Amino acid sequence: MGRGLINKYIWIIDTLQRYGRITREDLGQLWKDDKVSGGEPLTRRTFYNYRDGIADVFNVEIECDASTYEYYIKDKGEQAGRMCNLLLDSVTMTGMLSGAGAVESRIVLEDVPSSRTNLPVLIEAMKHNRRVQFTYHSYTRLNPTPGVVIEPYFVRLFKQLWYVIGYNVKDRKIKTYSLDRMTDAVVGIDTFEMPDGFDASNFFHDNFGIMTSRGVAKEVVLRVNSTQAKYMRALPLHHSQREIAIHDDYSIFSFKLYLTFDFIKELLSMGSSVVVVKPKELKVQLLDELRKTLANYD
Repeated sequence: MGRGLINKYIWIIDTLQRYGRITREDLGQLWKDDKVSGGEPLTRRTFYNYRDGIADVFNVEIECDASTYEYYIKDKGEQAGRMCNLLLDSVTMTGMLSGAGAVESRIVLEDVPSSRTNLPVLIEAMKHNRRVQFTYHSYTRLNPTPGVVIEPYFVRLFKQLWYVIGYNVKDRKIKTYSLDRMTDAVVGIDTFEMPDGFDASNFFHDNFGIMTSRGVAKEVVLRVNSTQAKYMRALPLHHSQREIAIHDDYSIFSFKLYLTFDFIKELLSMGSSVVVVKPKELKVQLLDELRKTLANYD
């Protein structure tokens, strides 16, 4: 599939997202005025072919309102919308980078380990609900663990690393594995059924990061300086984040989440720009980590 065709698909999706609903005639006029058309009209047959291609490539369905003859993108839910936007961003970014030419050496990207090797294996397994077998190289064990078999429920990207969350057949419980620590991953022949009512988007609902907890989600209140507050407004730490007070020199943010070590490490990375107002147990955990750090320099 040519790059030009992908660009046309992206243009149609982007235009429909911006306008919400639009007739084919109005879409055709916008198409005519844009360089993506290459001077070719958007005929009915061409549009229908592109619509089918968009569904195949991006899993985006374009439907028509028979009462108004307006076309729109079918809503598949928040999670599917995020996935569509992620894919569109990825394709668009790939196109820009491939055409960077002379400035290629001036574009510095962050590496995402494991995605090229193990992620396709996991996605293929999830498509057909098949088990996956691999060797796992845990950082907390001296020797690797061969023959790990899981039923992959979903994958998640966090801090430049991909993780798979699935049911460990031997241990009979849901576990999380980092793809960069997996080798010899293969899709098995045994199939499985997803648990009734399982919702991947809610699995980490009250968690920050990739760690889970069996405890109770706590109300967390942080006081951050005005500079850190700007970063948190631009990129919230968690979906529960609320800014409950704004002052000249600081802001107060509240959250509801589990006190996992991932969250503690995130707070430690902010240094003196953040102060825990509550709960007390989070203060104690942070102080303990800070004391251990200071002890390293005694």
